[in-house]
Amino acid sequence: MVKVVGIAGSIRPGSYSQLALKIAAQRVEALGADVEILDLRSLNLPFCDGGDDYSEYPGVAKMQKAVSEADAIILATPEYHGSVSGVLKNALDLMGFEEFTDKVTGVISVLGGQSSNNSLNNLRVILRWIHAWTIPEQIAIGQAWKAFGEDGKLLDEGLSKRFDAFAQSLVQSTRRLRGL
Repeated sequence: MVKVVGIAGSIRPGSYSQLALKIAAQRVEALGADVEILDLRSLNLPFCDGGDDYSEYPGVAKMQKAVSEADAIILATPEYHGSVSGVLKNALDLMGFEEFTDKVTGVISVLGGQSSNNSLNNLRVILRWIHAWTIPEQIAIGQAWKAFGEDGKLLDEGLSKRFDAFAQSLVQSTRRLRGL
């Protein structure tokens, strides 16, 4: 069975990044994968200082272990000032080669304004540097306040189909690349 970990780079209540991650996780689970969502709000992560000893922060070890044991990772980020959120970048900085080498990754960005690929491109660079394999399908949700209903469901059928293609690619690529 494919094991997937999802991480959203937003700690805001009512976060659209969290909603997008939840939808992606549901689509991946529907294809038979096991999904665990790590909520950065609950992990009490320190700022990365470039060191190796974060033993005073059990949330770091929990995150590192979950990602190490996963076959694939879904990362969802709000786009802030044309890039990845500081929350997600810090979480990634607290990990590295040990957790990500040869893992399959999928990336999602959420914006309040017009759709952009800046944060997705930045994530691809980061993930390449830590030796992860990122699937070609990606999702950028512009004007997020229009994309979701009050119930948290997607309002646009085209966007829903992109989530289906994303999930299919993540699961198939993981099975192929990880030999599952």
